[in-house]
Amino acid sequence: MLVFALALTATTFVYSQEDVEIEDAEAVAPEEEAVSPNLSIDGLSDEEAEKLRATMEANKSQWGTQTDRMMKLIIHSLYKNKDIFLRELISNASDALDKIRLLSLTDKSQLDSTDELSIKIKADTDNNVLHIVDTGVGMSKEHLSKFLGTIAKSGTADVFEKVEEAQGSDAVSDLIGQFGVGFYSSFLVADRVMVTSKHNDDDQYIWESDGGEGYSIIKDPRGNTLPRGTCISLYLKEEAHEFLKTDALKNLVNKYSQFINFPISIWQEVEEEREIELTEEELEEQRITKEAEKEVDGEDGDEAEVEDEEEEEAPKTKTEKVKEHKFVVENSVKPIWTRSSDEIEDEEYTEFYRSISNNKDDPAARTHFSAEGEIGFKAMLFIPGSAAKDLYTDYGGKKAKSIKLYVRRVFITDDFTDMMPKYLNWLVGVVDSDDLPLNVSREQLQQDKLLKVIKKKLVRKALDMIKKLDTEAFATFWDNFGTSIKLGVIEDSTNRNRLAKLLRFTSSNGEELTSLEDYVERMKEKQDKIFFLGCNGLEECKRSPFTERLIKKEYEVLYLTEPVDEYAIQALPEFDGKRFQNVAKEGLDIDQSSKAKKQQEAYKTEFEPLINWLKNKGLKDRISDAVIAESVDSSPAVLVASAYGWSGNMKRIMEAQAYKTRADSSQDFYAKQKQKLGINPRHPLIKSLNERIQANEEDAEAKQNAQLMFDTAVLRSDFDIADKAEFAERILGVMYGSLGIDKEATIDEEAADIDEDDEEADEDEDTEEIDADDEEDEEIEEPETEFVDSIDSEDSFDGKDEL
Repeated sequence: MLVFALALTATTFVYSQEDVEIEDAEAVAPEEEAVSPNLSIDGLSDEEAEKLRATMEANKSQWGTQTDRMMKLIIHSLYKNKDIFLRELISNASDALDKIRLLSLTDKSQLDSTDELSIKIKADTDNNVLHIVDTGVGMSKEHLSKFLGTIAKSGTADVFEKVEEAQGSDAVSDLIGQFGVGFYSSFLVADRVMVTSKHNDDDQYIWESDGGEGYSIIKDPRGNTLPRGTCISLYLKEEAHEFLKTDALKNLVNKYSQFINFPISIWQEVEEEREIELTEEELEEQRITKEAEKEVDGEDGDEAEVEDEEEEEAPKTKTEKVKEHKFVVENSVKPIWTRSSDEIEDEEYTEFYRSISNNKDDPAARTHFSAEGEIGFKAMLFIPGSAAKDLYTDYGGKKAKSIKLYVRRVFITDDFTDMMPKYLNWLVGVVDSDDLPLNVSREQLQQDKLLKVIKKKLVRKALDMIKKLDTEAFATFWDNFGTSIKLGVIEDSTNRNRLAKLLRFTSSNGEELTSLEDYVERMKEKQDKIFFLGCNGLEECKRSPFTERLIKKEYEVLYLTEPVDEYAIQALPEFDGKRFQNVAKEGLDIDQSSKAKKQQEAYKTEFEPLINWLKNKGLKDRISDAVIAESVDSSPAVLVASAYGWSGNMKRIMEAQAYKTRADSSQDFYAKQKQKLGINPRHPLIKSLNERIQANEEDAEAKQNAQLMFDTAVLRSDFDIADKAEFAERILGVMYGSLGIDKEATIDEEAADIDEDDEEADEDEDTEEIDADDEEDEEIEEPETEFVDSIDSEDSFDGKDEL
């Protein structure tokens, strides 16, 4: 058996003259110019390589039907990124290793040539060649022609059939290759590709092509240098020489193939500490040093004998750092999601989370599950311990990159718009499916329906994971991602009820955040609505006139203090059978007893004159109606929005939106809507106005006070005063009255004009001051000029310390 030199000598093929006679190659090769004499072949001299290439050119075969056209499509259109080639070749190598492992289940002799199952990558920087070597099943001459000479003819299906015949479908492992086109991605980076392969049932053959009109297959003149498997040699294009760098190869392996089942090694320079034997000169120098120390110390005979014994035990080696080239395994992180959750320690989960998230913090929670049914997949999701600072920057336009999709442990993409909804784009995790069909480039999924199935299950599991957080963990989660849950209520109608159970708000019940479920449990008997109020901050909510009477009657009110809150509540038609009621809008009905209703009717009758006067005369152009307000207790009046109009808080939010335009007619409609004025029939100001109006509808003081009452209601109800100048005039009128100032009092005239002589004198003084300033400026400019001159001189910097 020939020595497997690939793993030990950087994919250099070893052969002897006894195994291969170069004269035979000369006899086969026609007398013509070599195809590419500058391209080296491992194990052959330049002259031998030239003859081999001539032989290949003479034995060229044409591609299969339409394959040449398909080649152009693959090279120029199918793949978006050139670095995909390494993922495809590693995937094919893994596939080949899986095949030989499967065949060995029924035939142990399949591994007689070598029981090593590995993938090795080496860059030959001298010749710009990249080698990818595996110890997989290998290919015979027939296989090379069948699988590499015809596109979309994969050998995976053949192995499936063979193993299923022997042991049934349960023995079939997760094989990656299904389409047989991944290999041709090599031509994205290579001008020429050479495939050397050894199958257990055949000799070693070489397949070679430049991606042009055809390919060549010949028996390898070097003999069977491979025990078994395949070596793909890529003669890289000039623009692809970056893939010869070790760091670039390591990055690609780590990105696409770190979870492949088999070890992937890269040939690289490493520095190691080794024990090196001391030379004779170093040992002699050590002995002389010891003798000198004895003379200085004046040791006696006994001590000398002890020292002699120590000399015999003195180290004969030293530690040195040695640089050498060797294969180093790069895919050390294992796909822990394929293991049972019972077998995985918390530390393993944490370490895995850090590796895929590039985050040093611990995850706040995790879920690890398998899904079966229409499509099978395994998934692992993590809640980060903290939110990214730019989480809501360009929220609608960002693509989630925190969920990585694998198919049979081969990385496909993390650039998704549909894998997870936008409001969960902060989740970190992996999804690995054995059933997910891919298109030929592995970069896009063929069936969007299956993606939707995966998305649906991921969202459900994520929401369940959040729901199971304990009180302390949930409080931290809400601080980080609470806004995302509110956005989810707005965006995700399918999971709206689940998301609603996760909502938390401050309420009049205390400083603690409360859930809607807890609110409903505390509702008063016969209360059929959930009361809420949106404000610009918690303190404003607490002082709002809309909640005065509700709180006095011990009704709980939810305080919506963030701009997104009111949007989220509006997206919820109800919760647990209870509808939501904005206390700043009409529809509030808290006086349901017969006695209360009679009292309301009495108020309407008593204040009918004032109500009619306000809406028809006093505030005719400012309000849509005047009504008896149910919400106020200590305030004289509030502005109540219609059931489908904007509250003061919502109007403020909408007007602050950057995307609002004047051309938006619907927003203009809501913005220009008038509100109802709700009056407090128990307030002395309202009673006084009612009396004055009944006495004289033309009472100027009553009209002015009605307008001031309206202004205060506008401000307290979170609306904006339209005419601020008129409002200021009314305030000044009140101030005049309180200070006893006549409204007709005039403002004092400005002081008389300054005497012309005084002006001239002042001008003379200014001129003198300016002249003095000019003189000072001139004095300052002189040394600056000298300094510039000194810099221009040759020795200008010699005296910089003095300067």
